[in-house]
Amino acid sequence: MNPWSFQSRRRLAQRLREHDVQVHLNAVDLIVITACSLAALVLVGPGRWAPDALPNAGLFAFMASGPLVLRTLAAMYPHNRMLTTLADWWLLPVSVLSHGWLSPVVDTLNPILKDAQLVAADQQLFGFQAAVELERLVPPWLNDVLMVCYYGHFVWPVVLGVVLYRRARGVFSDFGEYLTGLGLMFFLNYAAYALVPAIGPRYFLIGAFDGPLQGVMVTQLLDSVMRTPTYVRDCFPSGHSGTTLLVLFYAWRFSRPLFWLMLLPGLGLIIATLAGRFHYATDLVCAVPLVMVVTGLALGVSRAARQREGERAARSVPVDAIVRP
Repeated sequence: MNPWSFQSRRRLAQRLREHDVQVHLNAVDLIVITACSLAALVLVGPGRWAPDALPNAGLFAFMASGPLVLRTLAAMYPHNRMLTTLADWWLLPVSVLSHGWLSPVVDTLNPILKDAQLVAADQQLFGFQAAVELERLVPPWLNDVLMVCYYGHFVWPVVLGVVLYRRARGVFSDFGEYLTGLGLMFFLNYAAYALVPAIGPRYFLIGAFDGPLQGVMVTQLLDSVMRTPTYVRDCFPSGHSGTTLLVLFYAWRFSRPLFWLMLLPGLGLIIATLAGRFHYATDLVCAVPLVMVVTGLALGVSRAARQREGERAARSVPVDAIVRP
């Protein structure tokens, strides 16, 4: 550690003590710190041999430090809403950017593709490959509609988050529970990508299709864009389906008008994961229990946090405030 950083940290610690600043991390902060720290440790430890391991470890470490730095700054400057907002929404850049940094993590933990096992599971459970069958059933114009719905994966989670954030800010608000569920979803989903890496029917079953995915206007363009990400072993379970079901669940609980608005596009998104050849049917089936686990954990964390806050508030009542009859 260089002298400048040591002195800077000492001054920061002294300032926090002088102003009696208390830094509070919420559940999603802890999820981000834990997940990104684990990824960084894998890459500087057993995975340091993997291509781009050390640069990606630095990026994961940067994301892990985000909640600590932003919450500290927000506590030091409580009137700066920008800092609080950045801290509250830190999960957004983490979930979007870290997806592209998973390759060396997966290379370390499980580099062997599992597509053959997922194809066998589909054949055993359903007797057919859903993506192949849908090629003959879905007309080109409907592929256009489904592909547009598919890109709603990048829209609906933010829309619901904005609705809940504007309505009630705070750690124990509906927004806090929703973000906790979303954070757990990304954490467990990305962990599953590392344990069961697969590239999906569009690559693994390419010989089973009659040709490229057909549309009328936008299908070819939107399909080609989905082939550009740096990490493509993200098949099991279906993150698009799981996230959509999660957002629908919280929209039903906290914003019923938004639920009805996104219901049909959300169902179209889930169908598009098969019709667009991105996922096996097994991926969708396994996304359901993952959503159930995530929502249950988020609800438990939220209730426990509210209970602790209530107990803390009760203990903070001064003795002279108690009125005896």
